[in-house]
Amino acid sequence: MCTEAVSHKIELLKQLGVVLQGAIKPMITQCCIHEIYLQGKDAQPVVDLAKEFERRKCNHREAIPGDECVASVVGETNKHRYVIATQSQELRQKLRSIPGVPVVHMNRSVMILEPPSDATLRVKALAEEKALHPSAPEAATLPTTAPEERPKKKKGPKGPNPLSVKRKKTESSATAPAKKGGNGANANTGDKREREDDAEADAPASQPDTIGHKRKRRRKHAAGKGEQGEQGAAHGDSD
Repeated sequence: MCTEAVSHKIELLKQLGVVLQGAIKPMITQCCIHEIYLQGKDAQPVVDLAKEFERRKCNHREAIPGDECVASVVGETNKHRYVIATQSQELRQKLRSIPGVPVVHMNRSVMILEPPSDATLRVKALAEEKALHPSAPEAATLPTTAPEERPKKKKGPKGPNPLSVKRKKTESSATAPAKKGGNGANANTGDKREREDDAEADAPASQPDTIGHKRKRRRKHAAGKGEQGEQGAAHGDSD
């Protein structure tokens, strides 16, 4: 990263503060400084820039490659929460497998903060899921919200199906004469209605006889008057 910043004439510390949006504390390991010294006098501006950083003890008696040194300092969990700024593709690929390790690199004089890796997203999802549920001691102190089970009522012996049981006979020999005697009034009223119906049925048939009888009487009166007139005329002649 220091070599890239010097070649593009970039203010490394200022750009890191802008990308990370906060105060920073740049650090470098002794193995990385030794690797820069090995580049010769042409790398003196890079050495001068690296000397501005704080030395991080890596506890390596003999210098090892810079990528291996940084990976050992980060460890498997990034306990000290380092942000790694490097141009090494191999080191960046290795750091993506460790959750919670932000990585910064430069691309054509532009400093880029890489998005969270898949390992980081998995650990984040597990932490959020764990925060939603109480721990074992907290769950023991919480009151139970489950409804109490009501005691079940004991059911008695089941009776027979009412549809399959034969109906009892309600009529008996003792009540039969009473029913016959009780229907006497109804029988009388029935006979009376039949007589009235017969009278109404006979009434239209008798009307023509009465009308014809009256007409015959009128004809008889007329004939009688004629006979009386003839008799009167005969009496007049005789007089």
